[in-house]
Amino acid sequence: MILEIANLTIKSGKESEFEKTFAVASKIISSMSGYIKHELQRCIEHHNRYVLLVWWQTVADHEIGFR
Repeated sequence: MILEIANLTIKSGKESEFEKTFAVASKIISSMSGYIKHELQRCIEHHNRYVLLVWWQTVADHEIGFR
């Protein structure tokens, strides 16, 4: 299993828009080959920062299939 960690900084004031758009993107991510699960966590100290965690079955699923 592979864990992808992406640090995301969103333009201040656009957090709600980002979260709505991410809900659509979540459907795309979850349909990819080798996808296991994902989580989007919002930073409590900096409200425009997020961490995206995505679990994949293999490195190839992450690096080749998802790209």
